[in-house]
Amino acid sequence: MSPLACWRRVAIVAPHPDDEVLGCGGTIARLAKDGAQTHVVIVTTGQEPRFPRKLVETVREEARRAHAALGVTTTRYLDFPAAELDRVPSSDLNAALGRALDDVAPDTLLLPFIGDIHVDHQLVFNAALVWARPRGASAPARILAYETLSETNWWAPGLTPAFIPNVFVDIGDELEAKLSAFAGFESQLKAFPDERSLEAIRALAMARGATVYRRAAEAYAIIRQVL
Repeated sequence: MSPLACWRRVAIVAPHPDDEVLGCGGTIARLAKDGAQTHVVIVTTGQEPRFPRKLVETVREEARRAHAALGVTTTRYLDFPAAELDRVPSSDLNAALGRALDDVAPDTLLLPFIGDIHVDHQLVFNAALVWARPRGASAPARILAYETLSETNWWAPGLTPAFIPNVFVDIGDELEAKLSAFAGFESQLKAFPDERSLEAIRALAMARGATVYRRAAEAYAIIRQVL
């Protein structure tokens, strides 16, 4: 039996398209192989004039292809304005994300890290935890935060929340699938040594894997778990 056998309905909340692949792409592919359902909720969408319509359409198509390749069960867009989530009333964000997660009814919730430098990530983390308050038996049994290259390690370590992983998902057999999925995000892909390069993604996966004697891994910080 797979160590992830209890992860059957997994919701991955992404502030922007591609965060879910950067943070959880290998985990998604592994869960799909195990027959689990993976539901991606993308909170924001680029809006004009900040983001040209053509670019927004391109990114959405890139996400569609990446999700199909990884085996994502469903993808939902909440269509809040990207890079302007701090202008949205928290009650509106909480309600919309709550409705999406109610529909999924996940047993496992994967979230961006509260210490990410992007304010959108911080607000999404908070809104998801509002929904996940354990006020009934349907609350998710597991909540974990994932790391996002170019977001999780760029704030002010030592002064702001530090990402200290304590759960590692072995993605040795899924690393190439993750890299291939992100390579499809041509609008977001950068040349090394940028962190959003295939070389940097591979290096982080290998480094995380080596800390637990695996060829590659994705790292998470556990927020809550009910056994």
